[in-house]
Amino acid sequence: MELRVSSRLLWVDGAAYPLHNIARVHTFKLRPDRWKAFLSFLQGVAATVVAVLALQLANGNSQPFSSSDYGTDDSATGLWSLVVCVVIVLFVRLLSQLFARSEHVLAVETSGPSALVTLPDKEQLRQLVGQIVHAIEHPTAEFAVRVQRVGDTVNIFGGTGHTGIKK
Repeated sequence: MELRVSSRLLWVDGAAYPLHNIARVHTFKLRPDRWKAFLSFLQGVAATVVAVLALQLANGNSQPFSSSDYGTDDSATGLWSLVVCVVIVLFVRLLSQLFARSEHVLAVETSGPSALVTLPDKEQLRQLVGQIVHAIEHPTAEFAVRVQRVGDTVNIFGGTGHTGIKK
């Protein structure tokens, strides 16, 4: 992805941000919200178990945890197998979120949507902040650099949909 300034526009990949609309440009360390990931895992497991119990009770099985001498109910076994599969998927997702690395991020905040950009080197991000500020102050300034995108149109000061918290 390319971040560039040309003709008084900041381009972040395919999104254009007029330089005069930029309210703030800064860097910070984006840390995964591990506690939120754990709570999300617990909510997912609980919702899955409740849904399966409700399905079993609606199916007429008033004792979902009991077994019979005459064999097992195939639909109940299938439902509990599904629960195990869902819990495994939720656990793998939890592990990926728990072991996610913190990222150094450049945030471009505007009066509307904002952009987040990451590079492996924190110092390069700070230099980019300086270049963007220079371009805001000098209308003829232009530059381009290759970057990695964390996301655009993300409100990091509340709301949902972002992958970390600002600290």
